[in-house]
Amino acid sequence: MQLKQVLIKNAKIVNEGEIFEGDILIEGEFIKEVGESISAKSSEVQVFDAEGKYVLPGIIDDQVHFREPGLTQKANIATESKAAIAGGITSFIEMPNTIPQTTTIEKLDEKFAIAAETSHANYSFMFGGTNDNLEEILKVDTKNVAALKLFLGSSTGNMLVDNPKVLEEIFSKVNMLIAVHCEDEQTIKTNLEAFKEKYGEDIPIKYHPEIRSEEACYLSSSTAIELAKKTGARLHVFHLSTGKETKLFTNKIPLKDKKITAEVCIHHLWFTDADYEKKGTFIKWNPAVKTAKDQDQLWEALLDGRIDVVATDHAPHTLEEKQNIYTKAPSGGPLVQHALPAMLEMHHRGKISLEKVVEKMCHNPAILFQVEKRGFIKVGHYADLVVVDLNNPWTVTKENILYKCQWSPFEGTTFKSRITDTFLNGELVYHNFKFNNVKAAKRLTFNR
Repeated sequence: MQLKQVLIKNAKIVNEGEIFEGDILIEGEFIKEVGESISAKSSEVQVFDAEGKYVLPGIIDDQVHFREPGLTQKANIATESKAAIAGGITSFIEMPNTIPQTTTIEKLDEKFAIAAETSHANYSFMFGGTNDNLEEILKVDTKNVAALKLFLGSSTGNMLVDNPKVLEEIFSKVNMLIAVHCEDEQTIKTNLEAFKEKYGEDIPIKYHPEIRSEEACYLSSSTAIELAKKTGARLHVFHLSTGKETKLFTNKIPLKDKKITAEVCIHHLWFTDADYEKKGTFIKWNPAVKTAKDQDQLWEALLDGRIDVVATDHAPHTLEEKQNIYTKAPSGGPLVQHALPAMLEMHHRGKISLEKVVEKMCHNPAILFQVEKRGFIKVGHYADLVVVDLNNPWTVTKENILYKCQWSPFEGTTFKSRITDTFLNGELVYHNFKFNNVKAAKRLTFNR
């Protein structure tokens, strides 16, 4: 049987530190050829003209909360993966703090089954660690699961791993990547009690970064790094939010050889504590959005290679929940649809090159998690591709938000760039801002 061929012509291809004009030939699910000028060998070849547009590898988002099962009033795998596709994110790695939590092989398999049926994007999941599930962790097939996720700061249910002995045992015995949320629980509790004494439950939101403070972050991340160095564990620290933490990481060795890596999220690169006045609890995240100085240092570390990856930590809640007073409003917000447009906006502002956006959002997640045949525009790789118009301004409104929760911290923001098309495993799943009814998503596999 002849495999379907698609020829993308006249693209500005952004890949591996270069931008060059050229064509991409897709055959079936894979990239067959990349070249300066490729001609269609038969009339059967579908030609896609990308004149004036940029083609990027599909974004790999290493940290999302799609809320299924158990919290589907906020979001589900179908709705959020669809929003991701419109935002140029072709692959996601989802977190274990659902209900029930993904802390047994059985629950993990149930999630994979849901995604196989309903996901619009390529998918994988992290397995969750607790104080008492080491036996189950050791059964996980590392070739099929992205990583182990540990909450070293407060979490839902029993997912806070706060027993030092258990933590050391996990770090010593687990041979897959360990991804951590680092905030010191005791520091946060002490800070929160002090503010409650002063303000009661309705604490002004501007104090969020003082409650979930720089010290809470640094104490936890530095402890995790010490433990990783002691045990030889492969550690990935999620969502850095402070300048102080960036000093814990190195850019002296290539990413593929690093044992300790770091990530920054869109919201910590975009918002600062000055935005609490206007945005309120809609920008309440854990860890908290902090100062402009912290943000500058995060950008510096991202650009010089101490921070390896940009992700979203997409974590929707209902509008009703987010409008609660400080102590009752949950932390987190939806981001997958707007993450790439936000980074492209930063490119327009001169903060980051297109090549660097692709490195941090496509190449590096693929290297870091050893994702098989994704994250690059290369012959033999899956044809996950994003077509971007850098000059197509649009404003985020209620009407064009695709998240199930129907709100965004970016509402009212005008972005200069727009994702026009998304290819997933060779299929054009999103074209001219509309979804094609094509089922193309696959489970991610890992070269381990």
